[in-house]
Amino acid sequence: MKRREFLQMVVAGGSVLSAGGLSSCSRPNARGTTAVVGKQAGFALNEATIAQLQADMESGKHTARSVARMYLERIDRIDRGGPSLGSVIELNPDALEIAGRLDAERREGRVRGPMHGIPVLVKDNIETADRMTTTAGSLALEGFVAAQNSCVARKLKDAGAVILGKTNLSEWANFRSTHSTSGWSGRGGQTHNPYALDRNPSGSSSGSAVAVCANLCAAAVGTETDGSIVSPSSINGIVGIKPTVGLIGRSGIIPISHRQDTAGPMARTVRDAAILLGVLAGVDPRDEHTRSSKGQAHQDYTQFLDPRGMNRARIGVVRSFFGLHDGVDLLMEDAIRVMKDLGAEVVDPIKIETLQKYDNADFEALLYEFKADLNAYLAALDRTAAVHSLQELIAFNEAHRDKEMPYFGQELFHKAQEKGDLNSPDYIKVVEKVRRLSRDEGLDATLDKDKLDAVIAPTDGPAWPTDWINGDHCTGGSSSPAARAGYPSITVPAGFIHGLPVGISFSSRAFSEPVLIRLAYAFEQATRHWRAPEFPPHVDFA
Repeated sequence: MKRREFLQMVVAGGSVLSAGGLSSCSRPNARGTTAVVGKQAGFALNEATIAQLQADMESGKHTARSVARMYLERIDRIDRGGPSLGSVIELNPDALEIAGRLDAERREGRVRGPMHGIPVLVKDNIETADRMTTTAGSLALEGFVAAQNSCVARKLKDAGAVILGKTNLSEWANFRSTHSTSGWSGRGGQTHNPYALDRNPSGSSSGSAVAVCANLCAAAVGTETDGSIVSPSSINGIVGIKPTVGLIGRSGIIPISHRQDTAGPMARTVRDAAILLGVLAGVDPRDEHTRSSKGQAHQDYTQFLDPRGMNRARIGVVRSFFGLHDGVDLLMEDAIRVMKDLGAEVVDPIKIETLQKYDNADFEALLYEFKADLNAYLAALDRTAAVHSLQELIAFNEAHRDKEMPYFGQELFHKAQEKGDLNSPDYIKVVEKVRRLSRDEGLDATLDKDKLDAVIAPTDGPAWPTDWINGDHCTGGSSSPAARAGYPSITVPAGFIHGLPVGISFSSRAFSEPVLIRLAYAFEQATRHWRAPEFPPHVDFA
């Protein structure tokens, strides 16, 4: 939706836009001194929680329609104008109408649950059966409209959430090039970090993280194969939950790997992330991997929120992920002191014996899975899609090199295309190795050996400058052990370095989300590191 169409939609809904004001382009916006538009802008819903929005709608102070309208106005002012964050790739033209229907339900005494009327944004690799497209940020799928909802979209809609739009991402969820720039897509351009606009938002769920951070929605949904929820959540100062693979259905999500892919909630608080997780969790009839969640999923994860939840917990410190940045290490030492003060037994250090012993095997497995899973997804699309196989996608990018590959190529696509199918003995061998070393001899062995409830590590370093010449150059990341095992992680803000957020990750065994939420909530309540961004053009080292 272009800005003019957006203005027409909101005016038709009876709104007057606030003064001020990313159009999707692949060139940087001109930037001078950027006005502060965080708390100082007087946004009525600034940092509103899901519970607060529900209370306001219940009391009559706001309606779902007025709440949606205010967020849409803010997207226009902050994301497409002002600092031009570029986090929202497309808006839902029916958002206000949907919100109005939900208001009518509320007046009739029907409230579907805690997400009734709550505005959310979803990553642009998640299908929604409406007038929005699903493209993974690629021009190759521009114009494709899904015939049915993904499991995630269906659950959101059934719960009464208002899907405001789709968020930008690292194109194809960052599985295209080894020299990619996170937060960039051919369709959406570059997403910018709200804490310093010349810094990278990380990815691949870049837009979801930035939109939550910048108060463009109450919460958002991202997806992760390895780090794509927790890393942008950390770097944008929010809470992100990467669930156990199989807890949330993946049908209707553009894939990388059936073995590691999962959707997950992104929010400003642990409570809001827990609410959204409860809506999304459960068996998906179109995703056989979710059968393992039967009896493991909870409809209400807020029951595990406990400010005293750290007491007597056994926490292991994975120091293998320390030593990459002095400032990050200092924040982690502070975090460890907080946990001890809260009554945790901290086992420091602990060692994951298999760490880095299966990196190459996991990469090989991902290449096989990407080819097989993406080919299956694309082949099922109707004729409105321009490509129906990885080979056709490669050809499309070559034919549209000026728009799709102005900064980096598609060498991962080529490597994947060379692989055989999932019956290949080589594939079966590497998958067995990854599962054994990541699970039985990896995280499970580590947790069992020291009788740990969870392990902790810095999620990532602070945001790096966005660089279209050299690509990403981040300072580490601890997502891989849990991601490769298919196990859950949750990242929570742990402090700031020169005004840039840094998160801490709690990880554990399969379906341990209740434990991780309990620990993360206790840490969050004791530290309260969240701080709203003010959108400066660069880091002010003074």
